[in-house]
Order: sequence, then structure tokens, then C-alpha cells
Amino acid sequence: MGENSKIEWCDMTFNPWIGCTKVSPGCAHCYAENSTPTRVARKKGHELWGKGMPRQRTSEANWRQPLKWNDQAKAFNLAQEYLETCNPARAPRVFCASLADWLDDEVPIEWLADLLRLIHETPNLDWLLLTKRPENFKPRLQAVKEWLGKRVTGTNDRDIEWCYVADWLASGSGDQRASAPKPPQNVWIGATVENQQWADERIPHLLKIPARVRFLSCEPLLGPLRIKDALRCDVPIHWVICGGESGPKARPMHPDWARSLRDQCQAAGVAFFFKQWGEHQLCANVGAWSVLDAELERQIKQREVLSFGNPAFIKLGNKAAGRLLDGREWNEVPR
Repeated sequence: MGENSKIEWCDMTFNPWIGCTKVSPGCAHCYAENSTPTRVARKKGHELWGKGMPRQRTSEANWRQPLKWNDQAKAFNLAQEYLETCNPARAPRVFCASLADWLDDEVPIEWLADLLRLIHETPNLDWLLLTKRPENFKPRLQAVKEWLGKRVTGTNDRDIEWCYVADWLASGSGDQRASAPKPPQNVWIGATVENQQWADERIPHLLKIPARVRFLSCEPLLGPLRIKDALRCDVPIHWVICGGESGPKARPMHPDWARSLRDQCQAAGVAFFFKQWGEHQLCANVGAWSVLDAELERQIKQREVLSFGNPAFIKLGNKAAGRLLDGREWNEVPR
């Protein structure tokens, strides 16, 4: 749940709480629903998944981790300045939350207030906040603002916390003055869009959220996506992450779907990141691989070949399928 994330597009993961409710086809084989923390809670009689199920807040020790990462990043940046390097270090990217949804409206509002406070207190980290519920942004932050307002004691600390949320909400007003409220500079806001239906549903809500960086996670990609109009609109999307599904019941991703997303991003000048193929590869691709050795070929012959429309896919496993798209890795990230 923390440091040294295995997710290719971030450096750390932080889970403020665990649990969620499935809302769309991309949730069907949710890895988090059967993750180790979820299974441990289930053995103790606590179900965290499904509508009406209570979420589980993570430990205070876990909540202190981002503060440690922030101090480390600050010290490293000061060292870089001291050395007068020409390439200052970028901020570490923290993905929040891999085992939940930060805009889940079944989470206690005070927990979200605590998360926003933590983000405010860690300006040396870039927080990647991914959601399947972008429509909840304004009502959830408004609820945080109202909850904080009832607790304002007049202390400078509490006033800063309230103003932080209020400014984020006000930053979407279109005020162009230099003194106008701005969204947090260490927050990237993303939405998961697994097929065209959910792209059409979620992208308009994402574009309404005031953010320094907006991104799409097209994982698991379950069909072709046409998003080039969204990539070129006045309110930009800066980044697209693409990936196939992994896990025992993974659904195949056609290479043409990934290529189309890549080409749309390149045409619009938007950063494209290809995370993985998932468990499957198109059978036609396998024969062209120069990396196949005799042992892997033997294993492939024993694996399941899936019919998926006209093409056939072979189940190799996530590691063997890899993350090369047309012979190269795509690791683009917004500056």
C-alpha cells in the first residue's frame, strides 16, 4: 500500500482507505476487491466492497508515509539546488488510491477532509487522483467545505485548511486575474474510461474539474475509443494511460485499440503511456517476436487460445505479454 509502487506510471501508492462499489464494466474483475488487505479484512468479518458496506481507513502509520516522502523529496531538491544541476528533479508521483476511489460518496466526509489536508501539507509530491466518479468532485468538495466551516475555531491552522478547499472550488470560475484562486499545483486529476460509453460519460465531468494536469486511464481498455475532440478542446487533457486487463479472468485488448489511442495522442500533442498488454496477445503478433525461446514456445502451445471475434488471442500472462507497442515502450508523461 505504499512506497516503491509496481505501477509503471507512478513512484508510490497511498491508500487512505480500502473498499469501493462497482460502477461500470471496467470494475468487473477488480483486483482490489481480492487484494491482500481486502482478504484480511474479510477473514475478520469485515466486507469492504459493495453498496452500503463500510470502508476501512488505513493506519495512522500509513497516513504518515506521505509526510516522510515529502521531506525526502524536499531534501533531495535542496541538494540538487546546492549542486547547481541543470536538471532539477521532478516531484515524486503518488497514486491515490489503488484500493479505493477518492471520490467515493460512501466514504465519511471527514476522511476526505483529512486526505485533502495531507495533500496540502505535501507540496513536494505530485498527487495523482484517479476516479470513476468525476461527477462527484464538486458535491464532495462542497461537503468538505461545509464540514470544515462548522469546525472553524478561528485558529490559523483550521482557516488555512478551509481556504484550501474553498480556493480549489473557486478556481473553476473562469477568473483570469493573477490574484484569482488556482487549483492545487501538486494535484493531477484523472478519470478511468474503459470504453466509448464511459468516455462520453466521464470526460465532460473531468474537464469541469479545476486541475493543473488532467489525465485518462484507459485500463482495462475494453473497446475502441474516439477521444480526439476531447484532446483538442480548450480545457486540455494532458495525458493518456493505456493498458490491457490482467488477472485470472482478464479480457483481451485488441492492438488496434491501443494504436488508435496512441495515434490520437500524437496528433494532438498529448503524452501517451502504454502500461501493459495484460494477460493476452494477438496470435498473429506472437510469431513475430524475436524474443521467444524454445521453452516459451513450448509453454505457448499449451496455453489457452481465446476466440475474440475474428482474431484469436493467446493467454501468455502479464509478464510475458509485456508492454511493447509496435516494438517500443511508450513512457510519455506530461512535463
